[in-house]
Amino acid sequence: MKYIIYIALFFSVAIFAQENPIKQDSTEVHYMYIEGDSIPVTSVELNEVLVLPNLKFETKEARIRYLILRRKTLKVYPYAKLAAERLEALQKRLDGLERKRDKKRYAKIIQNYIEDEFSAELKKLTKTEGQILVKLIHRQTGKTTFDLIKELRNGWRAFWFNSTASLFDISLKKEFSPIADEEDYLIEDILQRAFQNERLKRQEPAFEIDFYESLNKWSKPKTPKNSKG
Repeated sequence: MKYIIYIALFFSVAIFAQENPIKQDSTEVHYMYIEGDSIPVTSVELNEVLVLPNLKFETKEARIRYLILRRKTLKVYPYAKLAAERLEALQKRLDGLERKRDKKRYAKIIQNYIEDEFSAELKKLTKTEGQILVKLIHRQTGKTTFDLIKELRNGWRAFWFNSTASLFDISLKKEFSPIADEEDYLIEDILQRAFQNERLKRQEPAFEIDFYESLNKWSKPKTPKNSKG
């Protein structure tokens, strides 16, 4: 999938809870309320560890969907992490260059490096893996893939790539929002579990993500629609 290669080319806890601090042996203790349960957590732990609930699935289909999403997320996250690292390195280097010609030459070197190193793997991505990658790139960089292409190339190329990607049902403008999109919440859940069991190397997101707010929203039992009788 050619457009996925271009994605790589252009990238060279706040807690939703009621808190009652209590002084106890000079350590501040907070109580988090998650789905009606209060959990005492020290202030240090609040910054270091997310208390993740046990996985529960209402149906067999929901469990299968989660497992498939987990496999795809674990596969593409390293590329999103690389994009953030390369973008940061590229920006620092470009800030140190004065001449436009030097900046353009360095950007080209980064693009060629990423293409040579990862193009073979990126070609193997499916369209759903490509869309997850686009959303994770936004999570790690704070910018959509469309905006990154627009900044590093130009607006016409960004429009063309987005139009091409749309043919595969992929939007390069897609953002990562666990509170607004249930799939994004599941992706965030997968990432946090992978970070804790060290299956993935943690890289902080480019913007604040309130995991517990998303958890409280999407873990509520879905109310069945009233049938007319």
